[in-house]
Amino acid sequence: MFVQIIQGHVRDAEQLKAAMDQWVRDLAPGASGWIGSTGGVTDEGEFIGLASFTDPESAHRNSERPEQDQWWRRTAQLFDGDVTFHETFDVMTDHPGDPNRATFVQIMQGQGRDHDRALELMRQDSDEWAKFRPDVLGTTACSYGEGEYTVAVYFTSEKEAREGEKKEPPPGLAKQMSEMEHLNIRKPTFYDLHTPWIDAP
Repeated sequence: MFVQIIQGHVRDAEQLKAAMDQWVRDLAPGASGWIGSTGGVTDEGEFIGLASFTDPESAHRNSERPEQDQWWRRTAQLFDGDVTFHETFDVMTDHPGDPNRATFVQIMQGQGRDHDRALELMRQDSDEWAKFRPDVLGTTACSYGEGEYTVAVYFTSEKEAREGEKKEPPPGLAKQMSEMEHLNIRKPTFYDLHTPWIDAP
């Protein structure tokens, strides 16, 4: 899997949503290799989105289409200031449920050390994690740059996610969480998408 991460501050979330809907309606049918997209705007007006493709070649072919260029030129005007992009095929997914059914998505960005160990921890005890947090429908973790990462977590609902946050994990899972936190070089930033835009072919 190959993921493009796009983010920036927007003036009008509804206008951006309309532009994204237009892409899904008019441009997605011609985007070969497109797997799906997740995005949204936070209460502070920050947009963050993940577009997933089967491979880098498909993503780049999509970017080079004239209709894609025209669409982006119009859509870019909805942002205040610069729009940042990251691309990576260093992606790990875990889907204990159906992420497309999520009504709340939380995206975490940060920078860590020991990439291999972090992935090893994320892969451990997936069945136990699913039992402990049934509100989590899926996770997409992307790594790029100098230990930077973006992780999207898909929840059944925000209410159930908040309740799940308060639960005391069993000792084994608590140990994993603690080690993951110690791998962070800086404090992560969280983006809460109360109304996530989730699209797929």
